Amino acid sequence: MKKPFVTDEKLKEITATIPTPFHLYDEKGIRENTKAVKQAFSWNPGFKEYFAVKANPNPTLIKIMGEYGCGCDCSSLTELMLADAMGFSKDQIMFSSNVTPKEEYILADKLGGIINLDDFTHIDFLEETLGAIPEVISCRFNPGGLFKMSNGIMDNPGDSKYGMTTEQLFEAFRVLKAKGAREFGIHAFLASNTVTNEYYPMLAKILFELAVKLQKETGCHIKFINLSGGVGIPYQPDETPNDILAIGEGVHKVYDEILVPAKMGDVSLCTEMGRFMTGPYGCLVTKATHEKHIYKEYIGCDASAVDLLRPAMYGAYHHITVMGKEDQPCDHKYDVTGALCENNDKFAVDRMLPKIEPGDLLVIHDTGAHGYSMGYNYNGKLKSAEVLLKEDQSFEVIRRAETPKDYFATLDGTSEYKKMFPNG
Repeated sequence: MKKPFVTDEKLKEITATIPTPFHLYDEKGIRENTKAVKQAFSWNPGFKEYFAVKANPNPTLIKIMGEYGCGCDCSSLTELMLADAMGFSKDQIMFSSNVTPKEEYILADKLGGIINLDDFTHIDFLEETLGAIPEVISCRFNPGGLFKMSNGIMDNPGDSKYGMTTEQLFEAFRVLKAKGAREFGIHAFLASNTVTNEYYPMLAKILFELAVKLQKETGCHIKFINLSGGVGIPYQPDETPNDILAIGEGVHKVYDEILVPAKMGDVSLCTEMGRFMTGPYGCLVTKATHEKHIYKEYIGCDASAVDLLRPAMYGAYHHITVMGKEDQPCDHKYDVTGALCENNDKFAVDRMLPKIEPGDLLVIHDTGAHGYSMGYNYNGKLKSAEVLLKEDQSFEVIRRAETPKDYFATLDGTSEYKKMFPNG
């Protein structure tokens, strides 16, 4: 059974000063996990984790991981601006985007970040935009077909909009080298949220064999190989968490089998994990506000899909703990909902939980990645606060909740705004 990283007593202390809903993060868990990732790949001297900013763009959390040498994986102009504002630069930034506008390539180059090209046609576009191809460049690979692991996990790269085909990748390296690139990287992302220690070693084998062939046939020096993300977390209570130390050793074994004999033992490895880095170390704290008894039993909360979109968007499972009732039997079946005018605004469907009464605090687990970051303002709902539970058990707001003033701010200066708010 999943247990929250915060006690009922501590949560009542927090909610006495910070109104629900809010996302709560576990500083101790993030630090310990980041150290474990660093240890798992310590055998590779050039290893670097580029935290996927898209997963959680909170500067406080990113700076914590930065203390252990993590960089930023950015995918947009504002994410690049955020990384820059936090002091990240040059090889601390990996820029992996698609359908990329000129201004994003310009800023990535200005910051000295490593550009990871998603498409063959972007080579000429990048050269025209920057005036020259950077000396260090990466390309994203899509092998097509299906990617299947022995434990039944399958993804379909052939149906993905990302990356280059095998033929395009080889031609891209030749063209980029002719245009002045001197050092190359390979990147691939083939499966999402894998809860298995097999994924990274299997992906590494594909990319290592590809790297040997690329370097031999194109003469391009492979400087780094980026395993991207895909290492997942156990959203379901009966799932076994990944063992990052075992994963690191599995990649090490493949590295020694393939790259070292090919005299490519100087290749650095990168990862771009988001979910694994912060996912389990965040939760959405919400209060039960209403109960409804019609064809089903409903519990209404003050949080909604604007605070956590994954259940509405994917039907994703997030475990729920009713605080203070952890030891009570789960003998009531509920749909746990928000207040949006959409019937998919549900955190749980037909979920067996203890009896819930208005005023009970609910902890919705595993929202530390792709939680707050996927929020929006439908129905005029305002995004909630983010709170850090520190190692010493004190807490602080690391992003305030939005206010109606924030909601209307983008109208400021328009004639309609002036009519609506003549006094500013």
